[in-house]
Amino acid sequence: MEVYDLILKNIAKHISLDESEQSYFCSLLTSKQLVFKEFVLMEHQSCQYFYFVNRGALRAYFLNKEGKESTIMFALKDWWVTDMHAFVKGQPAMLNVVALEQSEILRISKTNFDLLLKELPKFEQFFRVIFQNAYIREQLRTIQNLSLTAAERYENFILKYPAVIQQVPQKQIASYLGITPEFLSLIRRRRTEK
Repeated sequence: MEVYDLILKNIAKHISLDESEQSYFCSLLTSKQLVFKEFVLMEHQSCQYFYFVNRGALRAYFLNKEGKESTIMFALKDWWVTDMHAFVKGQPAMLNVVALEQSEILRISKTNFDLLLKELPKFEQFFRVIFQNAYIREQLRTIQNLSLTAAERYENFILKYPAVIQQVPQKQIASYLGITPEFLSLIRRRRTEK
């Protein structure tokens, strides 16, 4: 059960499970080891899983028609990630999700996810909290993108996601912030000169 320790602690932040409920939940998961740059999801594919990062780091990004990548989110250890629209609606994925380093994920299929919600309704509460937090994060990000300078967005990013700064290449942080890597380097240089 050691492989499930982290995900069970993640769930325990919001709901309580007895041993049989924990066992049932864990029986619905599969574990997967990822190598650097391995994709767990590619755009236009069917999105069959909701992923939990047990170890490592993943990145979800959108690729526009010109081939420019826009990072939508990072997922480090103890974070959840998927293409939510594709997962919930059964639509082809719009996002690519790739390992930024050797990683281990736990995943629950859409079929097992629906079964879990039916068999253990308390997971409705857990995932409601997860989805609400994700919605709030994206709403705040949109407002910040519209109202703050790039330097201010970077400062907020550092405060909110200090672990990401340590694990993720600057080029991808720039992509998340909607700026060029060169401009991020300039912001960082100015920041250190203060």
